[in-house]
Amino acid sequence: MRAPTAILFDWDNTLIDGWAAIEAGLNAAFAAFGKPAWTREQVLANVRKSLRDSFPEHFGAEWERARDIFYDSVHATHLQVIRPLPASLAMLDALAHLPLGVVSNKQGPLLRKEAAHLGWAPRFRTLVGAGDAVADKPSGAPLHLALQQMGLSAGPHVWYVGDTAIDMQAARAAGCCAVLLGDAAHDGGIAACAPDLAFTDGVQLAARLHALDK
Repeated sequence: MRAPTAILFDWDNTLIDGWAAIEAGLNAAFAAFGKPAWTREQVLANVRKSLRDSFPEHFGAEWERARDIFYDSVHATHLQVIRPLPASLAMLDALAHLPLGVVSNKQGPLLRKEAAHLGWAPRFRTLVGAGDAVADKPSGAPLHLALQQMGLSAGPHVWYVGDTAIDMQAARAAGCCAVLLGDAAHDGGIAACAPDLAFTDGVQLAARLHALDK
């Protein structure tokens, strides 16, 4: 393992917990179409793709109407319920000497509003969300867009840190190092995600990088 020259992060369940708003939005859309509600466990187990990739699978030709219902619900609450994950702030503080960015499958404007609300926007050179690039994760396109905006190029010297297999797939598609944060219990476990590197939490990741820097 060598120290990265830049790090990109996933957002939901990697740096922050915003599941309450996502769950409410999904269930508002499901209710409008007579579909059963999902529990939090089902949301965690199934929400991976961006909305533009996943809603046509759930709602068919009427996916855009479902999208509007979802976003109306999310916009009503997401800033009130968003919470940083316990180790996130300490990790970001420890990595502040590196160029940092975010690549998420959350809609770009929502992502940037949440980062601004937390006061975190200045920590990142770019915040790329769903719809910003020509394709969303697991494509490598949003990672390449983020690095382009940062004035950097992809390679194993750039880490992409996420919590799911789709994040690891996007990292590899972009030619970056795939780094798993957490045990991925909601996504089949560490082995199923097949990361290049894995860390228990942000504290362990930051500590390992501090040791490498020495």
